[in-house]
Amino acid sequence: MSSSILLSPDAGWRLSLYPTAGEAGCSFQSSIRAERRYVAPGAAADPARSRAEAARRARSKVRRYAASNLLDRFGTLTYGPPFCLDPAQARRDVAVFVRDLRTELGGSPFPYIWVPEWHKDGKKLHLHFALGNYVRQSVLSDVWGRGWVCIKRISGQRHNAPRVEGARIAARYLSKYVAKTFESESLGGRHRYEVGQGFQPQAVRFSGTSDAQVLSEAVDVMGGKPPSRSWASSENENWQGPPARWFQWD
Repeated sequence: MSSSILLSPDAGWRLSLYPTAGEAGCSFQSSIRAERRYVAPGAAADPARSRAEAARRARSKVRRYAASNLLDRFGTLTYGPPFCLDPAQARRDVAVFVRDLRTELGGSPFPYIWVPEWHKDGKKLHLHFALGNYVRQSVLSDVWGRGWVCIKRISGQRHNAPRVEGARIAARYLSKYVAKTFESESLGGRHRYEVGQGFQPQAVRFSGTSDAQVLSEAVDVMGGKPPSRSWASSENENWQGPPARWFQWD
C-alpha cells in the first residue's frame, strides 16, 4: 500500500542547534513528503535498514549528551565470579550503582551514560560508562562492589584542547558499544543504553530558504563563532535522502 502524501506550504531548510553540545544539523524539507506512519518494532519493511537508522540516531544522542555535559571520564564496570550472564540483571545492577553513587556524592543528580556489552565469549557481561566529574576510583569500586572498576580521563588530541574534545572521544567509544546493542537481540529493548535524566541538551530550531540562512542564525547564537567542522550530503555520492548538512563547534 502506498503512503499518503502531505502538501506543506513551508518548504525550506530546517536546522536544529544544540548550543551546549556545540552541534547543529539541518536538512531541506520539500513541500511534498510522505505521511509518517507508526511501525511496530520488528515490523519494518527493511529491518536491517531500520536498525541502522535507529543506531545512527542513538549515536547522535549519545554524542550530544556527552559533549553537552563534558563527560570526558570513561570507565568500565566488570563482574567478578560468578559473573553476570543476564542483561536484565546487569541493568538492575548498574541502576543500583548509579543510585548508591549519587548518595555517596551527596545526593544530587548528575549526568552519566552507561551501555552494556558482551565479553568476547558472548556469555558474560560488563558495562561501560562515562562521567563528567572526578570521582576516586576507590569510591567507584566500593560502590560497585561486584568486581572491578577502571576509569580514566580522556583528553583531546590537540595541545590544550577543550574538554569537549575529550568528551566527544569518550562518546565515540560509547557509541561503538551502543551500535553493538542494535546488532544483539539479547541486548535490545528499551534500555540499550541510559543517560542521567534532566541533563539532555535542548535544541534551538530555525527555518529558512537556504542552508546559509539557517547557519547564519545558528552562528549568531554561538556568539558569532563559525563552526570548526562541517559535513554536507553533497560530499557523499551515495546519499539518498534530502540535502543535509551538519556542523560542530569547539
